[in-house]
Amino acid sequence: MENQPLISVIVPVYKVEPYMDRCVRSIVNQTYRNLEIILVDDGSPDNCPAMCDAWAEKDSRVKVIHKENGGLSDARNAGLAAAAGEYIGFLDSDDWVSPDMYRLLYENLTEHDSDISACGVEMVWEDGTPPRLLTKRGCCVLDREEAMRAVIEESWLKQPVWYKLYKRELIQEIPFPVGKYHEDVFWTYQAVGNARKVSVFDMPCYHYTQRSGSIMGEGYSIKRLDSLEAKMLRIQYVQERYPSMVVDAKCDLCFFCIWSEQKVLRCMQGAEKQLALAKIHQVWWQIRDAEPRSLKERVWLTLARISFHGTAHLRNLFHIGV
Repeated sequence: MENQPLISVIVPVYKVEPYMDRCVRSIVNQTYRNLEIILVDDGSPDNCPAMCDAWAEKDSRVKVIHKENGGLSDARNAGLAAAAGEYIGFLDSDDWVSPDMYRLLYENLTEHDSDISACGVEMVWEDGTPPRLLTKRGCCVLDREEAMRAVIEESWLKQPVWYKLYKRELIQEIPFPVGKYHEDVFWTYQAVGNARKVSVFDMPCYHYTQRSGSIMGEGYSIKRLDSLEAKMLRIQYVQERYPSMVVDAKCDLCFFCIWSEQKVLRCMQGAEKQLALAKIHQVWWQIRDAEPRSLKERVWLTLARISFHGTAHLRNLFHIGV
């Protein structure tokens, strides 16, 4: 045990009173024992601050940061600044992890001499709906370019940060964007871009809760379009470091624009709807010249260039992509 390097697990906490004990208990009971568990109370107005302090009294590995509300990114940044571990993990406070998760992530990382290790993710529902695997079946070791392509394509690597283990030196200079939704889309490509190697295994160790009241459980709003900005920044990053993948990054953003238009047409009304559509169209006109690599992509992008709005309506009519 004494030879295990320290892993810091950062847990932002805000209005998760019904879920928090389950989350923290799942970390405290890890078979990997050398953990620093950083609970960041992001100005939660419920009983969560007291629950954080109670956990710190129960387990000396638990550290608590109390701060004014600044959002998920700000809380993660505060935890990262305070972390002492050689390795860093993130966990959302309404989720939980299997007892062996951090041991398996660490063993996977060290076995393959990787900088990032990722496990499988299982989506679970509060209403008893059967769980669903969110990540790809199989195991792999990705080099720098393969990992970046996997992020762009969301194949072997998904955007969320919380089912992975990172070498601290890799990410300590990458802040999460304060005030943005989908902050992981801004952050993950930069972390992967710093990695020499990423190793993935498919055991579903992370249990991702779908609940009402969470950011992902909220209705669709213009704030969800922050991903447009994140993916535009990713194109710039790829142009500088991975020029052969610019086509893929642009094509991904084209289809995200179409999907976003579909969501706005289905879910929004009034002035906010018009503002959202204008924001999508502004991005679309910057990247609409992307060169698709498959026949299916070519057909849809050709239709979108003829009538972007009409293509989104058509896809909604046939329930494609939504």
